[in-house]
Amino acid sequence: MSPSRKAHLQIHFCVLLWGFTAILGKLITLAALPLVWWRMLLVSATLLCMPRVWRGLRALPTKLLLSYAGIGVIVAMHWLTFYGAIKLANASVAATCIALCPVFLAVVEPWVAGRRFDPRELFIGAAIVPGVALVAGGLPGEMRLGLAIGVLSALFVAFFSALNKKLIDRADALTVTCVELGTGTLFLTVLAPFMATPAFVLPSLHDGALIVVLAYGCTLLPFALALAALRHLTAFATQMVTNLEPVYAIVLAIPLLGEQRELGWTFYLGVAVIIGAVFAHPLLHRGEAADASDLVVP
Repeated sequence: MSPSRKAHLQIHFCVLLWGFTAILGKLITLAALPLVWWRMLLVSATLLCMPRVWRGLRALPTKLLLSYAGIGVIVAMHWLTFYGAIKLANASVAATCIALCPVFLAVVEPWVAGRRFDPRELFIGAAIVPGVALVAGGLPGEMRLGLAIGVLSALFVAFFSALNKKLIDRADALTVTCVELGTGTLFLTVLAPFMATPAFVLPSLHDGALIVVLAYGCTLLPFALALAALRHLTAFATQMVTNLEPVYAIVLAIPLLGEQRELGWTFYLGVAVIIGAVFAHPLLHRGEAADASDLVVP
C-alpha cells in the first residue's frame, strides 16, 4: 500500500473516531463541565508522561508558552460549549454546528493572520445561512438554546484553529497540545466555583469508562495517527475528509441514539445544505500543505 493511500485510510479512521465524540458526550451522564475537565486532565496528564513533551516544554520561550496557554482557554470554552450543546439539544445538533466553523474562519483567520478577506470564502458563508435557518426550523423549541450554544462553540473553533495555524509550526505539536489542554484544565478548575456545576465530580463506573474511551480512543489515538498521516496529505485532502466528521456523527446518532425521532425533515435538509457548502470550502485552498492546525478535535 502506498504511503498516500495509507494516510487517506488513517485520516478517515481518525475522523470516524472523532465522530464518536458527540455520541459519547450524549451517553455520558456527567454535566458538560466535569466531562470536559476529566477529558482534558486525562489527555494532558498522559502527554506529560512523554519525554518528547518535556523536551518541548523546556525549549518553549515564555512568550510562546503564554500564547499557547491562551489558546488552551479558548479550546476549553469550545469543548464546554460543544458538550453543553449536546446536553441542551442532542449530538446531531452539536455536530451540525461544528460544520459552521468555515463560515467563522472566513472572517476570523484573515484578522488573525493579517491578510485580506477572501470574498469567495464569504460567499460560502452566505450559502450556509439558509441551511442554518432550515436546521433551526426542524428543531423542537426546547432545543434551540442548544443550537445557539453550538454556534458559539463553532466560533471558538474558528478562533483556536486560526491561532494554532499561525503558531503551530513554532513548537512540537504534542507539546502544544499538552500546554493547551493542561491550561484548559486549570482554567476550568478556576471557572468552576462561578458555575452551578463543580468541575471535580467523581464519575460513576459507566461514565468513567466512557470518559477513558473519549480521552484516549477519540482524542489521543486519532491525533497521533492524524499527525503521521499529515506528512503525506495536502490541506485540501485533509479538510475534505475532516469535513465528514459531522456527517459521521449524525449518521451514528441515528442507530445509536435514535435522534431522528426528535428532529424534523427540515433539520436534515438544512444539514445537507450546510455540508454541501462546507465541502466547497477546501476548493479555495487546494494544493496547500497540511499541518497540525488542520486537525480540529471536537
